[in-house]
Amino acid sequence: MRSSGRLILDKPVKEDFKRFYEINADPGTNLFNPAGAMNFEMAEKTFNKMIEHWEENGFGSWSIKEKENPAFTIGFGGVSNRLYGNELKLNVGYRFDKKYWGKGYATELAQSAIEFGLNELNKNELFAIVRPKHLASIKVLEKCNMKLFGELNDVPNEEHSLIYKIAK
Repeated sequence: MRSSGRLILDKPVKEDFKRFYEINADPGTNLFNPAGAMNFEMAEKTFNKMIEHWEENGFGSWSIKEKENPAFTIGFGGVSNRLYGNELKLNVGYRFDKKYWGKGYATELAQSAIEFGLNELNKNELFAIVRPKHLASIKVLEKCNMKLFGELNDVPNEEHSLIYKIAK
């Protein structure tokens, strides 16, 4: 378990699936996700991959809780391996329950993930992928000193995703 200013960041456990599904099945939290909200089967598959990532690598996306309410998960995010096209990169990512947007939690989480990846995992660079119309997430990445690095044509017939990068 880790913590940042206002957040508790913990390794997800099976009991976190209900909140994972609630957050990812909500169309409001997926406004910029070309795949849209997750159905139960996709959420289960994605959650299981998140757990497997932890088992294989010893790190991954955390379950995120407020220190004020440590029994309730408000989101998931952290650092994990992700394919960018056919290239594996260390990715900073997050998704929060929309009731917790606009509180600075994404920035706090992203800063913790970057610090963890660069300093504790001792990686030279981290990446993040964002849809070009997702201005709030772009602002979060820029606040964390990530710089626009390139684009990825990852969604057919859509604008290319933006790739941000931070290096030591």
